[in-house]
Amino acid sequence: MNALAATSRNFRRAARLLGLDSKLEKSLLIPFREIKVECTIPMDDGTLSSFVGFRVQHDNARGPMKGGIRYHPEVDPDEVNALAQLMTWKTAVAAVPYGGAKGGIGCSPGELSRSELERLTRVFTQKIHDLIGTHTDVPAPDMGTNAQTMAWMLDEYSKFHGHSPAVVTGKPIDLGGSLGRDAATGRGVMYATEALLAEYGKSISGSTFVIQGFGNVGSWAAQLIHERGGKIIALGDVTGSIRNKAGIDIPALMKHRNDGGALKDFHGAEVMDSAELLVHDCDVLVPCALGGVLNKDNAPDVKAKFIIEAANHPTDPEADEIFAKKGVIVLPDIYANSGGVIVSYFEWVQNIQGFMWDEEKVNNELEKYMSSAFQHIKAMCKSLDCDLRMGAFTLGVNRVARATLLRGWEA
Repeated sequence: MNALAATSRNFRRAARLLGLDSKLEKSLLIPFREIKVECTIPMDDGTLSSFVGFRVQHDNARGPMKGGIRYHPEVDPDEVNALAQLMTWKTAVAAVPYGGAKGGIGCSPGELSRSELERLTRVFTQKIHDLIGTHTDVPAPDMGTNAQTMAWMLDEYSKFHGHSPAVVTGKPIDLGGSLGRDAATGRGVMYATEALLAEYGKSISGSTFVIQGFGNVGSWAAQLIHERGGKIIALGDVTGSIRNKAGIDIPALMKHRNDGGALKDFHGAEVMDSAELLVHDCDVLVPCALGGVLNKDNAPDVKAKFIIEAANHPTDPEADEIFAKKGVIVLPDIYANSGGVIVSYFEWVQNIQGFMWDEEKVNNELEKYMSSAFQHIKAMCKSLDCDLRMGAFTLGVNRVARATLLRGWEA
């Protein structure tokens, strides 16, 4: 099941649990606006290349629309639509005053030079500048993009609208980015894990972890879980997977990676088959990479007692049903990986106020938001007798539905 079908299915289940009016349900599912643009740029060799860019603005009932821009060869309208919709529910679960959006360009960023990426970003911004804005739609980095991409977007947008630091988040610190933003999603994953384990009388310290993905989210989650006393016994990324039942020395692994080494060449662990990573015996499994990695084929063999969805849509609905029967507790993506959008909100607030926070304040506020959201999800689970995924979806959908009704949606 693709991401759009799965997200829509979860939404419909939540709408039924909440008893939403059928017309309101249909209205909430329809995107506010879908944008498709052709971005033609001169390449370094003098030829012209054309790339297709997308921006889906899903809902703005609770505030400006918010969501990442990804550069990836498989960016397609269905995926962008699903992720935009997911952002609507995610921002509502986190209680930040945003709606959902998502965008992307179908390209392979690794095959483009820095100057080609800059030209592509600027042309894309030129095509959508009148449809984004501080109080309209606020982009952020995503897969294949980073703080530099946001700096180029900010600069290009400002040529049309004047200096507007709050138009994008995830910027470099020197251009109004927030301290703590780089680690935010991984730190949010750690806070979410703490909240869930505490509910079952456990803690990060003394628990064993397997982490799939060692990019921004996976590496920060690994470092912070390690600092809290968690034992990471296996992890992997696209280059390979490693394990050490005594626990991997994460600071040593980070140094190895920062020095240009591949995971599989790290001396403090043994290489393992990447296909076995997700079914490795552990207390907590943290998928931090691509969607759809837990499916009906491997779910029966998963040995973890808890799954923390740090990636977007890592668990197919069929796998969800298998986990429910096995008693595996899944903490859903729309809550577990919301640390990034929460600190993006803090960055936006700081830019609008022109008053920057220190990192301790950012991290303390993030912990408050993650803790509060978990308590609200648990309350929904209790009142509707549902699992954590439906608890989170009903919480998000209910908040958006209430805002939509209060604003008067039928006029």
